[in-house]
Amino acid sequence: RLMDDFVTRLLADPRMEPFFRDSELKELKQGLVAQFCEVAGGPCRREGKNMAKVHEAQDITRSDFNALVEVLQQSMDAQGIAFSAQNRLLAQLAPMHREIVNKH
Repeated sequence: RLMDDFVTRLLADPRMEPFFRDSELKELKQGLVAQFCEVAGGPCRREGKNMAKVHEAQDITRSDFNALVEVLQQSMDAQGIAFSAQNRLLAQLAPMHREIVNKH
């Protein structure tokens, strides 16, 4: 449910929509589910290219990354995820910015 809401919000957000407009939504959601599950302690494993490779063709700034986090927080709020659980997940995801942000 969280990824359904998150992807819907990403496509509705004018800051994020350009990054995701050409994505295959089913694959995007499946990848996000696996990634979040893995980051949260498993047992899922995300398959495929690493985050740097996936994002290398996009010019992603720290502002873009922060906007995505903002949308994720909106989705987690909408799904009733406790603030403490949100913080734990965001802390686990935060180091990914090193692989995703590629434009300074």
